[in-house]
Amino acid sequence: MRIEFTRFEAADATALADFLTGEEWPYHAGVQEREAVLRRVAEGGYDDGGNRTFWIVTGGERVGLVRLQDLDDDTPMFDLRVRAAWRGKGLGTAAVAWLTRYLFTELPEIERIEGNTRQDNRAMRAAFRRNGYAKEAHYRRAWPAPDGTRHDTIGYGILRADWESGEVTPPDWDDELT
Repeated sequence: MRIEFTRFEAADATALADFLTGEEWPYHAGVQEREAVLRRVAEGGYDDGGNRTFWIVTGGERVGLVRLQDLDDDTPMFDLRVRAAWRGKGLGTAAVAWLTRYLFTELPEIERIEGNTRQDNRAMRAAFRRNGYAKEAHYRRAWPAPDGTRHDTIGYGILRADWESGEVTPPDWDDELT
C-alpha cells in the first residue's frame, strides 16, 4: 500500500470539518464541532507558524490526518487520526515514522518530539514503540472520555540523538532512589 502525506490547505476547510465530525474518535478527548473546526481553519490554526497539518492519502483517498503542533517550540507534539475503516492496517505506525523523519529533517532546531495517548490505545502505543519512542510519563486518570470515565494518559518521546542512532535511551525511572 502506497501512503502519501499531502499538506493541508485552507481550501480543504470543508473536507477537514467533514473528516473530524464524520467519524468517531474513541481515543480523542472532546467532540469536534463543525463550526469550531471551520473557525480554527480561518484563524490559521491548522497551518501557521506553530502548526502544520497533513492528509494521509492512499489510493487517492484521504484516510487520516497528522497535525503537527508547537512547531515554534523545540519539543513539538502531534495529533494523529486514522479513519475507522483504515485502522489496523499499519497507517498509524507509518504516519509516526513519517512525521518523526519530517520534523527532525525539516526543523533542525527540534531536539525531541512528544506524543500522548490513552492507556487503552494499544495500537498507538505500539506505533510509538515501533518508531523508537520511549515511554516517559504515566498520568493517572488524566484523560476524560465523553462518557465521563477517566483514563490514564501515557506520554512518549523521542530524542533526536536516539532517532539518529536508532537506539532508545529510556528515562532514569529510579532517580529518586539515589
